Amino acid sequence: MSRLPQIQPAEATGAAAEALAQVRKTLGSVPNMVKAMANSPALVKGWLALSSALSEGVIPAPVRERLAIATAQYNNCEYCLSAHTYIGAHVAKVDTEELERARDAESSDPHTAALLALSVAVARDRGSIDERQLKVARAAGVTDAEIAEVVGNLALNILTNYFNLVADTDNEWPVVTPPTHN
Repeated sequence: MSRLPQIQPAEATGAAAEALAQVRKTLGSVPNMVKAMANSPALVKGWLALSSALSEGVIPAPVRERLAIATAQYNNCEYCLSAHTYIGAHVAKVDTEELERARDAESSDPHTAALLALSVAVARDRGSIDERQLKVARAAGVTDAEIAEVVGNLALNILTNYFNLVADTDNEWPVVTPPTHN
């Protein structure tokens, strides 16, 4: 059971009701994560704003979903790993093999693989990557805009991973279990 109450849209008032209504309008539903986030309407608005902004960036949805999966795997977040595996398959239309590879920050596409490797390196090294790692990414065709957005997507994914781990959010997605170690 979630450690934070899940604010139900029908019972929400004030800023929480407004934030949940915006999520429903944007996503078509209100996931349990957002119901728990609604304890702070500011957090819901911040998450939605960053997510919306990055959806308009240069990294396409199928790659963003794989970045989310790699980060959830790295952070052992079952909720996000489950959600993004489902969304990756059913919304972004990423095939099962690529979704599975993303858990190991790998892809059969060299460009996507470079983005995943960069993201995991940034997470692992807490942003202190070396010039060699950037050179490898650029050799695979990764642009400066993509490098910037990898950091943005990583921040977004760490936000949701850490939030769900702290809240112990009830998982409504088909469960995908992360490893017990990294």
